Amino acid sequence: MLFNSYEFLFGYLPIVFVLFFVIAKNNHSQAAGFLGLASLIFYAWFSVQSLPLLIGSIIVNYQLGLKISQSQKKQFLILGLIFNLTVLSFFKYANFFIENTNFFIQLSGGQKISPLDIALPIGISFFTFTQIAFLVDSYQGKVKEKNFTHYLLFVTYFPHLIAGPVLHHAQMMPQFARKETYQLNYQSIALGVTIFTIGLAKKILIANPIGEYADTFFNAITTNSSPSFANSWLGTLAYTFQIYFDFSGYTDMAIGLSLLFGISLPINFNAPYKATNIIEFWRRWHISLSTFLRDYLYIPLGGNQKGNVRRYINLLSTMVLGGLWHGASWTFILWGTAHGLLLSINHLWTDTGLGRYFNNKWMKPFFWASTFIIICLTWVLFRIEQIDQALPIYRGLFGLNGFENVKLDWAFATLKPSTLYNLLLVSFLIIWLGKPNHELKESLIKLDEKTRQIPVKVKYYLSTLILFAIMMYCINRVGSYNPFLYLQF
Repeated sequence: MLFNSYEFLFGYLPIVFVLFFVIAKNNHSQAAGFLGLASLIFYAWFSVQSLPLLIGSIIVNYQLGLKISQSQKKQFLILGLIFNLTVLSFFKYANFFIENTNFFIQLSGGQKISPLDIALPIGISFFTFTQIAFLVDSYQGKVKEKNFTHYLLFVTYFPHLIAGPVLHHAQMMPQFARKETYQLNYQSIALGVTIFTIGLAKKILIANPIGEYADTFFNAITTNSSPSFANSWLGTLAYTFQIYFDFSGYTDMAIGLSLLFGISLPINFNAPYKATNIIEFWRRWHISLSTFLRDYLYIPLGGNQKGNVRRYINLLSTMVLGGLWHGASWTFILWGTAHGLLLSINHLWTDTGLGRYFNNKWMKPFFWASTFIIICLTWVLFRIEQIDQALPIYRGLFGLNGFENVKLDWAFATLKPSTLYNLLLVSFLIIWLGKPNHELKESLIKLDEKTRQIPVKVKYYLSTLILFAIMMYCINRVGSYNPFLYLQF
């Protein structure tokens, strides 16, 4: 039940919305419990066989959270970390370990180990990291949660459950403690519909069609391929924009949906492709994950407090594990390693005093273009399925396979060459000229200085209704190609 499906938009969402506020009129606690139950139903729609794992994980972490809050004993925190990481490792990395073990067994002529017949539970990385953060925050005395219903809602809250953002207890649950949350707020609803519709447009009008060509290109690459310079850049740019508009579109929809219930989720993207260096990129891209990696991995490793060499080692270790978090593959490890090295080089550059040029108005276009190209090059490692696919693509990107005219093997008849070029142009314009949604949100809810009320921005909301109607028409025409990329993580 994807956010952009008719079942969700005209079935699940309106039913949950109406019942939540009807129940809230009489009992706020029951309304919160209902929303938690509805979120479990939402998850079960995707993967009912994984529902027991999710519920079991919630029960164990809730009990450990109580123990930690009551005693502040470190052994309960360690036990919680072991439990969560063991569950995550088993489902996400067991077969990866077996596959690599079999490689060495094959060299020695031994008997291979059969892979395990297990499926990756959807959203396991997100709900595991969310609960790890809760246990650590509980140990540090930042949060306490004695109410199981509230904890269930915190973990399962359906707008963020499947693909984030990664939430902290202190970011969300105090909002459910406010009585205003359980009252209809028409400004919040209008704002939520606006942001949701923007995310829906990103997904349907850009990410889906441009993703068709990205898949066409990458799926056709083999070790014997020789993609031209133009083809390589078209395919790489297509994926660069697909992953941004797909994931940021999902996040926008999650933020918009949450506002319908009067809850504000943290922003997850802040115009990342406008970054002028890699450090800035990671402050703008997947903010909830990069913040988690910083607070719960990089800083505990020592951060930048033990000298530059140790800082670079910590950066590299953090990003390698961040890459591995995305999936059990050497391609993700290489992607994380690349960004760890780039961050280290970036910090080294800054330490020499040259970082001041990043914001120089004359040098800024050069640093922006350089950063964007480097990000595109690293996305190749993120997208390929086998390491040996990288070399043919990089040869093409650097012109080593030739500069002949573009010859595209269009697997999808609905996507014409002119459509791809227009989509790439529109993507550039939106990324460069568009306003991040948190800035749009601030402008929409800014108080009128005279009345001290939030004015109704008629032009925005009218545009939203028109755009939403267009999206409803387009949903029926997207065909079978409709992936949400981050659902696999």
